[in-house]
Amino acid sequence: MHYSKSHATWVGFFVFLGIGALFFLALQVSNLSSFDHGDGYRLVARFENIGGLKVRSPVTVSGVRIGRVSAIDYDKKTYQAVVEMKINPTYDTLPADTSAGIYTSGLLGEQYIGLEPGGAEEYLQNGDQFEYTQSALVLEEIIGQFLFSKADELKKTDEADSQ
Repeated sequence: MHYSKSHATWVGFFVFLGIGALFFLALQVSNLSSFDHGDGYRLVARFENIGGLKVRSPVTVSGVRIGRVSAIDYDKKTYQAVVEMKINPTYDTLPADTSAGIYTSGLLGEQYIGLEPGGAEEYLQNGDQFEYTQSALVLEEIIGQFLFSKADELKKTDEADSQ
C-alpha cells in the first residue's frame, strides 16, 4: 500500500489531537484544569475526620463550586484536621454562621466540602474559621457499626433462646 505525505500529515494531526484530548481529560479528572492565581479569600475549618478529602477538592454552596481546598494540616493540640479553603472573591457574602460539612459525590465518588449558609448579618472575612463543622462519614466505620450491632443482636437472641 502506498502512503503519501498528506496521509502521514493527517495521521500525525489526528494523533496529536488525540494526545491533546487525553491531556485535557487528565486535567479535568485531576482537578488541575483551573489554576488559581492567588486571588480569593482564605477560610479555615476544623474536622474530627476528613475521610478522603484532598487538596484541590471542590468547595460548594448549593451544588455550585465557589472555591477549592488549598491545604490540609493536623493540629497536634486539638487532634483535629485543619482544612484551609480558597474561596473565589465573587462569593464574599457568606454569613458568619455558615457551617461546613464533608460530603461524597455518589456512593464511592470524590469528597468535597459543602457549605450551608446561616442567617447572620455579618459575613465571613479572610482568615475566618467556621464555627460549625460536620466530619466525613467513613463507609467502613458505618459498615463496622452495622455488623457489630447485628452480631450483638444475634448474641442476645442466642442467650434468650438458651434460657
